[in-house]
Amino acid sequence: MKAAGPILTRASFPFRFRTMARAGVRMMFHDWLKMAGTMLGVVFAVVLSNQQLGTFMGLVYKNIMFVNNTTAELWIVPPGAETVQGGKVVPYSDILAARTTPGVAAAEPLVFATATVALPAGGSEPVNLVGASYPGYLGGPWNLVAGQAKVLNRPDTMIFEDSERETLGGLNLGSVREVNGRKITVGGFTWGLIPFGPSYAFADYELARELTKLPRDRANFGLIKLEPGADPDVVKKAVAERLSGSGVFTQPEFRRSIVKNVLTKTPIGITFGTSTLFGLIVGFVIVSLSMFSAVVDNIREFGTLKAIGATNFDLGMLLFVQSVLYGVLGSIIGLFLVSRMAIGIRSAKLALNLPPQLTIGTVVVMVFMCVMASGLALLRLRKVEPTMVFR
Repeated sequence: MKAAGPILTRASFPFRFRTMARAGVRMMFHDWLKMAGTMLGVVFAVVLSNQQLGTFMGLVYKNIMFVNNTTAELWIVPPGAETVQGGKVVPYSDILAARTTPGVAAAEPLVFATATVALPAGGSEPVNLVGASYPGYLGGPWNLVAGQAKVLNRPDTMIFEDSERETLGGLNLGSVREVNGRKITVGGFTWGLIPFGPSYAFADYELARELTKLPRDRANFGLIKLEPGADPDVVKKAVAERLSGSGVFTQPEFRRSIVKNVLTKTPIGITFGTSTLFGLIVGFVIVSLSMFSAVVDNIREFGTLKAIGATNFDLGMLLFVQSVLYGVLGSIIGLFLVSRMAIGIRSAKLALNLPPQLTIGTVVVMVFMCVMASGLALLRLRKVEPTMVFR
C-alpha cells in the first residue's frame, strides 16, 4: 500500500476564515477581563465622541431652528446676510414685488429684533422678538403648549417661551408685562424655542414693528410661500430679478449658509471638533494597548497556530474578526449609554441631537478604529516564530 504524501494544497479561503473567526471569538471570551478592558476603550470613545457631536449638532439645530420651522420656502434677506439676525433691513417694496411674481402664493414681512421684558421685581430680560403677519404667520409661532397662533391678532398680545416663564417673572396666561416700555398681555406659550441666545417671543407684525420702531417701509426679512407645484429655484430666480439689492435664498440654501457661518465664524465647530477628536484618540490608544496586550499575553497560542500552518494572513483574519466584534459590541453599548444620557439631560435649553446617520457613522468609525488597532497588534505577531512553542 502506497504511503500518503504530504498535503501540498491549502484549505479554501472560506474554510480558513471560518476557522480563524472561531478561534478569535473563543480567544476573546476566554479572558473576560482583557475583553472588558478592550471593550471599555471602545465604549469610552463612543460615549465621549457622541456626547460631543450630539451637543454640537444640538447647538447647530438651535441656530437653524427658526429657518427649519417656518413654512416659508424662500427668504428675502438683507444684502450680505448669512444668518437670521436683527439689525439689517430690506425695503418693504421688495416684499410687494415678490407678491406679484408668478409662482408666489404669499409674501410676508418679518420683524426679527431683540426686545427687553421688564420684570415685576426690577430689572429686565432680553427676548428675540419675532413679528409675523396675520393670517399666514409664516414666521411662527410653532410648538405651542398653550394658546393658539391667532391670539396674536388681539391687541397688544404676545406668545412667550414656556421654559422661561420663571425667568420672565412668573408668567401665566393673561399676565401683563412691559416689553420695550409697552404693556403686553401673555396670550400663549411655546416650548423649546430657545436659540443660541434669548428665547423667541412672538407678536403680530404691526405690534413688533411698533415695539422696535421699525419704519413702515422696512422689514428685517421677507418670507415667501410658493404655490403648489412651483419650483423654488425657478421662482427664486424670478424674485431676484425684481429685488432692489436684497438677497434671496431657498430654505435649504439659507440653512446651509447658517451652518457654514456657525462652523467658520464661531468657536463652536473648533471646540466640539477638538473634544470629539480627543475622545477618538483616547479610545484608539486604549483599544490599541488592550489588543496589543492581549496578543502578548497569548503569544504562545499564536505561535502554536503558526506551528500548525497558520500564516500571518490567517492571524490577520483572526484579529480582524476580533476587532469587528469589539467595534460593533462596544458601539452598541456606548450608543445605549449615550441615548440614556440624552434622555436624562434633555431640556428646552439643550438637547443632544442624535440622528440615525450619526448612529451608523459611529459603528463604521469604531470598527475602522478597532481594525487599525489590530493592525498594530499584527506587527508584533509577524515576528513570532513557530518554534517558540517547543522551547
